[in-house]
Parts: sequence; structure tokens; C-alpha cells
Amino acid sequence: MRDSDEQAFVEFASGAARSLRRTAYLITGDWHRADDVVQDALVKLYVAWPRLTRSGAFPTYARRAVVTSAIDQGRRPWRREHAVDGAGAYEPDRRDRTQEVDDRLMIIAALAELPPRQRVTVVLRYYDELSVDETAQVLGCTTGTVKSQTARGLDALRERLVAAGVREPITVGEDRP
Repeated sequence: MRDSDEQAFVEFASGAARSLRRTAYLITGDWHRADDVVQDALVKLYVAWPRLTRSGAFPTYARRAVVTSAIDQGRRPWRREHAVDGAGAYEPDRRDRTQEVDDRLMIIAALAELPPRQRVTVVLRYYDELSVDETAQVLGCTTGTVKSQTARGLDALRERLVAAGVREPITVGEDRP
């Protein structure tokens, strides 16, 4: 890799790592696994960087690498053998935002119970704010699959939150194309 490509990769990785880590956390439910997922994704991105710079597809590729790495790591036998305790893995804000933290933890716990494909579509659509088309491109599927997985995921998320004691179910505004 040329020095200019390497510098461009370092700049992109430095700027995108935090966002990719948050996305990975929402998919995996564990900060440590999220770090591993992002590291795997950045290795894949580094290898493909010269090819991606010609097409300019590195943001999409990076998200897709995070999603596939998270799903792949979740399938590994050693991940199933050790229960991951989310306590202590959460990095709290120093300000007193107790209710926000409680709500966030409740949503993250409910999100973690969703099947992987539904969880990924909900995270990409509503956390990363990707359109249906962009989400389909990241996941390598049709827009219809994104719409159905998102709808099922939101329904399941609402059910889990209502069961957890949320009085008013979360509503999502109009769907973006």
C-alpha cells in the first residue's frame, strides 16, 4: 500500500472508529465484543482499501464489515460457551442521567433479544439513520427484506419493552425511502 493510501486509511479509521464501535455495540450488546468486531472490520477494510478508494465505497464496506464480523463472531462456538455479563461493560456518562441510562439499558437489553438479522436492520435504520436502500446495500439483500426485517424487529422490540414495563410503546416516525 502506498503511503498516501495508508494515511487516508488511518484518517478514515480514526474518524469512523467511534461510530463503528457504537454500531457494533448495539448489534452485540457488549463493549468488548464491539471492540473485537471493529478491529476485525478495520483489518478487512485495510486489506481492501486500495480497491475501495477507487470506487469510494469504504463507508459502506466498513459498515458491512462490522455487521458480518458481529454475526460471524456470534456464531463461533467459543462465544456460545461463555456467557457475557453486560454489567460493567457499559461505560456511563459522568452526568446524572439516571432515567436516560435506565431507558437506554432497557432498550439495549430488548435489542439484544432480537434475532441477529432484525437487530442489525433496526440498528442500521434507526441508529445509523440509513435509508432502506442504503441498509439493503450494506446487508447485501433486497429492500423488501430490509422493510420486513425492520418491521418485525420493531414489533418485537415494542413487545419486549411493554413487557419490561414501558407504559407508552416507542413509535417511529414516517419511514424514509
